[in-house]
Amino acid sequence: MRARALSTILALLLAACGGGQSRTSRTAAADSLTERQRDSILAQSKIPGARAVGKAMRVADSTSAGIRAADSISP
Repeated sequence: MRARALSTILALLLAACGGGQSRTSRTAAADSLTERQRDSILAQSKIPGARAVGKAMRVADSTSAGIRAADSISP
């Protein structure tokens, strides 16, 4: 009987701690900026290394454009 009571209490504690959305998912849902917009703002800041974010975005855009161009060429 005692083991059953302890397991019930443990189950209730775990359910109380683990339920609901995580804090990051609530924050992300409430955020109105896209990831690209946040990265663009970061790239324009004076934070050390922020220019690398802008460079990475330009390289990714270039790569995506090349892939789209290759996909549009018919054999």
